[in-house]
Amino acid sequence: MNPLEHKTVTRLLYLALTGAATGFGWYLGGLHGLLLLPLCLGFWGLAEWNAARTDRELAQLSQTLNRILHGEEHLGVEEYSEGELGILRSEIHKMTVRLREQQQALQADKVYLANSLADLSHQLRTPLTSMNLVAELLYKEDLTPQRRAKLCRELAQLLSQMDWLVTTLLKLSKLEAGTIPFRSDTVPLEEVVRQAAAPFLIPMELREQTFSVDCSGSFIGDVHWTAEGVGNLIKNAMEHTPAGGSITVRGRENALFSELVVEDTGPGIDPQDLPHLFERFYRGSSRTSHGFGIGLSLTQRIVTGQGGTIQARNRTPQGAQFVLRFYKGTV
Repeated sequence: MNPLEHKTVTRLLYLALTGAATGFGWYLGGLHGLLLLPLCLGFWGLAEWNAARTDRELAQLSQTLNRILHGEEHLGVEEYSEGELGILRSEIHKMTVRLREQQQALQADKVYLANSLADLSHQLRTPLTSMNLVAELLYKEDLTPQRRAKLCRELAQLLSQMDWLVTTLLKLSKLEAGTIPFRSDTVPLEEVVRQAAAPFLIPMELREQTFSVDCSGSFIGDVHWTAEGVGNLIKNAMEHTPAGGSITVRGRENALFSELVVEDTGPGIDPQDLPHLFERFYRGSSRTSHGFGIGLSLTQRIVTGQGGTIQARNRTPQGAQFVLRFYKGTV
């Protein structure tokens, strides 16, 4: 039965009940029983008026939803009334707000993905162009064995850079998507620094840089991921510290947090770079490094993913300093 047929049957039933009540009242009380007729008709008119008002409000709500589906931004909350229909409108409003938030989040994800692909394409274009040039040079027959060996080393270095870039971006994407579970092990801070510094000990020695560690205490977290994050900071310090400079890692633990401080004696960080230092592909204004600008971004994701904080600042009189804190409770 459709709504129109249901209303018609309801009206006929109400009329029948009105007639029956009037007849029964006439039978019992004569003319006094006829008083039931206007009373019943009054109640019927009130019910019809209420039904008509409900129909108008439902039609208005339907029109509002139709406008929302076609892109209108405003939903008239001030027009809501009390009662069950008001509750329905309130719930529809909540659902609409939630759907708009999801739509905005999806749009932001699309923009982020497009920007990431554009950045990745830009970053890969430079080594690919260099590899094409090296490959063309290798085709020349008049190359000396020494020149050919040098070009092969350059080609291997470019391939290594591309491999590192793609691998790091995959790690960063997994961290941003929240698909990597961090372990919660109690590990000495010195062990974290030892793992982080191992790949850079020989390069620092070749650069005649002094590396020192002064750590005590432990922290609760994922030793392997944390070591990778600290390693990016050590690598960054190594690249920005001149020959004969020093790189220091200090660690301590107190009742609130465990702290690691990585500092160097390089030229420091340009003040205009500080607000953007942890942005992906941001390489700074000095351009003293040949990196891709994602190591610091990866470190930030690793630290914040474990509930920690990371801060960059300049030392006095010179040098850069990164402070990592892993809190023992919710902050």
